[in-house]
Amino acid sequence: RHTMKQTPLLRRFGLGILALTLIAALAYVALNAGPLAPTRVTVATVKEDQLRPAIFGIGTVEARRSWMIGPTMAGRVLSVKVDVGDVVKAGQLLAEMDPVDLDQRLNALDAALARAGSAQAAAQAQVADAAARREVATLNAQRNQELAAKNFISAGALESRMQEKLSAEAALKAAQANLAGAGQDVTRQKAERAALTQQRRSVRLLAPADGVVTSRDAEAGSTVVAGQPVLRLIDPSSLWVKLRVDQGRSAGLALGLKAIIVLRSQPHTPHSGQVARVELLADNVTEERMAQVAFDTPPIGTRLAASVGELAEVTLQLPATETTPILLNASIQRMQGQTGVWKIEGGKPVFATVRLGASDLSGHVQVLQGLQAGDTVVVYSQKALTEGARVQVVDALVKAKAAP
Repeated sequence: RHTMKQTPLLRRFGLGILALTLIAALAYVALNAGPLAPTRVTVATVKEDQLRPAIFGIGTVEARRSWMIGPTMAGRVLSVKVDVGDVVKAGQLLAEMDPVDLDQRLNALDAALARAGSAQAAAQAQVADAAARREVATLNAQRNQELAAKNFISAGALESRMQEKLSAEAALKAAQANLAGAGQDVTRQKAERAALTQQRRSVRLLAPADGVVTSRDAEAGSTVVAGQPVLRLIDPSSLWVKLRVDQGRSAGLALGLKAIIVLRSQPHTPHSGQVARVELLADNVTEERMAQVAFDTPPIGTRLAASVGELAEVTLQLPATETTPILLNASIQRMQGQTGVWKIEGGKPVFATVRLGASDLSGHVQVLQGLQAGDTVVVYSQKALTEGARVQVVDALVKAKAAP
């Protein structure tokens, strides 16, 4: 009987121990892995250092000096002498338009000019003849005036001589007018010939300066209108990057800033440069400011010159800041309209408002007010934090998988 009494007691005792074990396990799970578990966070220590802020933007390669070579009047392309990538010299013949009847018109103008010259020579001879006749008529009139004064001739004879003098003077004026008209006609013919000569020259498309051909827009036999380009040239030494920078990140953008330019076609070959121009007009649609960044050493070469229009990544270096507390940008949080960080005090998170300054491209930001060197702040948290919440500091929120 005694043994039978002990068996229920032992069974009850074992069940009690099992229940306590289950309760302890549930409490451990709730406090460490359940909703009551502490929030896992990663932290960083605020340090004092200088920041080297920078401005980053995307731009396109352009040429400061470029030319569109085309005719000044509609016509048919006779021949194109160069191709894309060719290096040309100033004055070199690049293409030629069909002159059509320009040569024949020049011959006709030459004949008209010769005729005008002959007419001018004839007018000069008429002026000389009229001048001689006037001289004779003047002398005759003077002699008759002397004779009339001595009553050797009648008044009618004197009047006849005076009329001859007036007629001779009028004939001289007419001859001089004809000579002036002939001279004006020669001038007009010369001007027309000069204009036609210039028009004839314009069918020969010459290079205005040394450069590289970047586009061939017409072929022999095609018809183009006035102003339509047949070829496009650039000066490869004038390459620069038209940079676009977000207005919110453009503080400090100014002339002379040093730049690092990385072309998309050459990602491992950075080029140095500097800001050569800051545009006064910003793009109010994309909310960007624009600047022109020149290469320190222009990447001259036909291969690179042909890549005008390709994208480039530009980093502008700003002056270093003073030594102040700095922290990772990932630590910055916004709560109830205020900017701040979660600072660890006594093992608990406390929200501290801060005033920030400049930032760099590596993710650090300058703290002007609100933190001191040595403060511990939360960088990443498993979930949103609250004042006084339980936290567990870990090295990383997600453990890296071991390599197989």
